[in-house]
Amino acid sequence: MAEKRTEIGELGEFGLIERIHQQVKLANTSSLKGIGDDAAVIDLGNEYLLWSTDLLAEGIHFDLAFTPLQHLGHKAVSVNVSDIAAMNGKAEQILVSIALSNRFSVEAVDALYSGIYAACEQYNVDLVGGDTTASRAGLIISVSILGRVAKDKVVYRSGAKPNDIICVTGDLGAAYTGLQILEREKEVFLSNPNMQPGLEKYQYMVGRQLRPIARTDIVFELEEMGVKPTAMIDISDGLASELFHIGKNSNVGVRIFEDKIPLDAETYNTAALEFKIDPVTCALNGGEDYELLFTISSSDADKIKNHPDVHMIGYVHDKPKEFLLITKQGNAVPLTAQGWDHFR
Repeated sequence: MAEKRTEIGELGEFGLIERIHQQVKLANTSSLKGIGDDAAVIDLGNEYLLWSTDLLAEGIHFDLAFTPLQHLGHKAVSVNVSDIAAMNGKAEQILVSIALSNRFSVEAVDALYSGIYAACEQYNVDLVGGDTTASRAGLIISVSILGRVAKDKVVYRSGAKPNDIICVTGDLGAAYTGLQILEREKEVFLSNPNMQPGLEKYQYMVGRQLRPIARTDIVFELEEMGVKPTAMIDISDGLASELFHIGKNSNVGVRIFEDKIPLDAETYNTAALEFKIDPVTCALNGGEDYELLFTISSSDADKIKNHPDVHMIGYVHDKPKEFLLITKQGNAVPLTAQGWDHFR
């Protein structure tokens, strides 16, 4: 009798991660946190080492038809720095490994690394090694990142408590809208190669997609204000998906308010008028904004209420299975996590 075959798509990306997680046992006492947060946490004695990795694959994470290699190199570093920031830590070193085919020239590799070097300088991170190999499936970039955090400063996804306030930085949905613009312009070019892409008025949204910035500034500013988040995660897969991660890990529920979700005016108008997409849907499920989503004690609300780039969008409650969006009309709608899943 043939063994049952389960398709990966049946589990999805997060189901597959959870399946692997369930079979992993940490044997070393220095391994404090493994799979299940933005970075692994290793006990170094006086402080914690933070260790994370991200892999970008051509045709899945990026399209070289509209992604400059310099921007791609910068993004590869930024998305990893964002993971360390989400643990309330400071990134210090990276390892970069690439697999590429002979369709890439030496000059193309130089362009890719020029973006990596620029990001290293921006975040004060050292490139300390990596690996190179051939690829038959396009360009693949893998970045591993190391950072550090004081033991009393580390923040996990699991610390949110009832009555905590839910906060988010920046604005949401711009990266997804930028991707829609780039995909549209690509189709226009393919149908008429003589047409020049019209991206001038979309620079903010396109920039958010091609060259996101990790919010390391917020980590420092929260510390200066005397605020330590109770839970934190970066927004890579969409606001809704990240809220579910915090809720599941903290065993709590959430309520967020539609009219509190920060949306850039250009993003709102472009999504709604040009693509006929609900801008709130872009924010909830678009992903790749790389803003920080975190919870704080209600006693810290006064400390951050005047921060121009931190927005209080809801609160945590004690019903773990209740994830609600309160609409502008006052209706309570169940949140659904429809962010990017690589295997569905």
